[in-house]
Amino acid sequence: MIDAHVHLWEKQHGRVNGLPVYDLGGGRSWFGTEVRQMLPPYMTDGVNSVQRLLACMDFAQVAGAVVTQETIDGSQNDYLLRVRRDFPVRFRVTALYEEKPLPADLKGFDGIKICAGRLSDPDLTHISHVFERAWKEDLFISIDLLEGDTQCASLREMAETFPGLRIAIGHFGMVTAGNWREQIALARLPGVFIESGGITWLFNSEFYPYPSAVRAIREARDICGIHKLMWGSDYPRTMTAITYRMSWDFVLRSPLLTGEERTAFLHRNAESFYRFHDLPDMPYVHHMAE
Repeated sequence: MIDAHVHLWEKQHGRVNGLPVYDLGGGRSWFGTEVRQMLPPYMTDGVNSVQRLLACMDFAQVAGAVVTQETIDGSQNDYLLRVRRDFPVRFRVTALYEEKPLPADLKGFDGIKICAGRLSDPDLTHISHVFERAWKEDLFISIDLLEGDTQCASLREMAETFPGLRIAIGHFGMVTAGNWREQIALARLPGVFIESGGITWLFNSEFYPYPSAVRAIREARDICGIHKLMWGSDYPRTMTAITYRMSWDFVLRSPLLTGEERTAFLHRNAESFYRFHDLPDMPYVHHMAE
């Protein structure tokens, strides 16, 4: 399996609504105006490392992962370049766009992350230079949009202006908000895909095994095709509620998707979109509760 939406950081130093976000220990962070459990509590040092993620991936039989970024964590560009260098087969990484010029050299990155829902100006055509650079340098765009359809028109314009540009819309189109289907419909465009990072967060009130999330996947399938949908966990924040394995096995266990659809969603689509190759076989490891 391939996880299309994970986060890593050495040191959290981000901002939310202009206010600081930083580690407090015990997996907790100061989140602008309040304390939030940002990590599982056993991550006591606040370091969200690649080694810890790899251990989770190996146990949960996840072969590859795409490291996206978030302004609430602060730029992790330098750390992610080291991750990509040290684990070139198993990871793809993004450079964070922060409403200032991108690094002059993006060598080593596979994509660019745009936290579009946090931009001061929601019109994506005003940052067309970011899309153009990704297009010219054959990088993908990872983007989390505002809830609903506010940014759909401007993202459509960017996708049509730069044909062949690979664009992955995160958080499954903010599926629990109104007009989420408009984000999914963008995946009818040739280069646009949808990844489900955060879907267990969005359906957290229902909780595991998330039957409404599976129904949403089926509805999205009917809008844009199963070949445009990819699984993502939103590790490690969602791990404050569930285990890493639970972030995907609710899909595997559901009778609402066929075996072919599950393979496409959990593996094949992301393998092609993110250009993974030579991924290792992931044997099942029996655990002590069995």
